Amino acid sequence: MTVASVGEIIWVLGIVAWYFIRRPYERRAKRVRVVSDRRSGSEKVGLAAALLGLAIVPGFYVATGIPETADYPAQPWAVALGALIFATAMWIFRRTHKELGRNWSISLEIRDKHELISRGPYALVRHPMYTSFLLMGLGQAFLLSNWVIGLAGLVGFAVLFFLRVDKEERMMLEIFGAQYRTYMARTKRIIPYLY
Repeated sequence: MTVASVGEIIWVLGIVAWYFIRRPYERRAKRVRVVSDRRSGSEKVGLAAALLGLAIVPGFYVATGIPETADYPAQPWAVALGALIFATAMWIFRRTHKELGRNWSISLEIRDKHELISRGPYALVRHPMYTSFLLMGLGQAFLLSNWVIGLAGLVGFAVLFFLRVDKEERMMLEIFGAQYRTYMARTKRIIPYLY
């Protein structure tokens, strides 16, 4: 087994973990009434970009090896670092879902009896789910030894983040007002103490 194939296997296991973490929350979310829906075309583009960059394009690469011309030699240290980063992403991803509980939604929606969550990872950053996507993209860059595919996750994350985060924060300000403003003043967006 090559170092590159170990990185690919770890990436596949990470994506499987991502699915099994998210699935029960998707099912539960369907049972909670939506009181405000802010979905838009740009949000759909962002979600599609993230799905393409973090799952579909690298999945195609793992299955086919295309584009082989952008491959480079995989390094054991890079695969180990990528595994650690991806595992951290999955831990944060699970914690965000657990803390949000019935408030969780894949899109910009406010649910019945929605509350502002500021505990767990939300005590450090306002958008830890985006933090987990950023770490997934970074982990992917170390796990998959291909310049195009490795960076596809970071590009997908960036498109989602920049198309959506401002709209999400405006929505939260409309719903929670001063409470959210205070929360914004004491937390960063996705990287604790930095941004």
